[in-house]
Amino acid sequence: MQLSVLTCVNFLCVLTWGQGGLSSVLLVINLCIFCYQAWWIFPYTWFASSEVDLVESNSTSTTISFLTSNVYMHNKSTAKLLALIHQYQPDIIVTLESDIKWQQALSVLAEEYPYRVEQPLDNLYGMHVYSKYKLIDTEVLELVQEGIPSVHCKVRVSEQHVIKCHFLHPAPPSPTENEASTARDIELIQIANLVQKSELPTVVTGDLNDVAWSKTTREFRKVSGLLDPRVGRGCFNTFHASYPLCRWPLDHIFHSQEFSLIAIERLPSIDSDHFPLFCKFSINR
Repeated sequence: MQLSVLTCVNFLCVLTWGQGGLSSVLLVINLCIFCYQAWWIFPYTWFASSEVDLVESNSTSTTISFLTSNVYMHNKSTAKLLALIHQYQPDIIVTLESDIKWQQALSVLAEEYPYRVEQPLDNLYGMHVYSKYKLIDTEVLELVQEGIPSVHCKVRVSEQHVIKCHFLHPAPPSPTENEASTARDIELIQIANLVQKSELPTVVTGDLNDVAWSKTTREFRKVSGLLDPRVGRGCFNTFHASYPLCRWPLDHIFHSQEFSLIAIERLPSIDSDHFPLFCKFSINR
């Protein structure tokens, strides 16, 4: 997105002040770069057709909602997240980078969210899941790297509906962690293979440390067959919360064809480097 904007600015500058044959070459180069970048972003604009139907909630439909939030471990604004939880009343809450401090702060949710998975860590990869619905066959796995867990479970939403959920936070490529994206990519493809074999309605959500149009995420969606409710509706950039001009969609929610979308919203800041993401779905079967 940033490259698209920069090439537009450069195109206008050359068009306004450029002279000679070199200017024509620069105009063509910038136009080509813009078209290439816009090709990847286009599905996540209002000009594209939506991939998931938008429906209205009613008393006869079975619904489930998720609030996913990378809280940033050193963030002390626990009250802001709790306020959003009380406002939106999600059925399932997923917190990432949550340590023992966050676990203690969120313990007030115990009565309303009786089913929980708690993995407090002080390495920026802690994870907590809070659910109003019963969690079944819960597994906490370190699929690729030690100390980087993911949570996998079934959720009994009603007598007729059981869904499969995968909650992820793979390590990003970073000078201080992994020089390449190999570990993240392997984890995403492993999950895609699991989803492909599942016969249950499935949701995958979390901070995937990858943008929606990357080669890895596109391969993940191709293998898994999951849908993206943001297609045709917007990017819903969740990172970085402090820099409006440098934001990308790193927090995702993908789902199988058994779901229709009721609502998707990037929530207000909780003083983390990520915005929380809220989604509500209707289960069609």
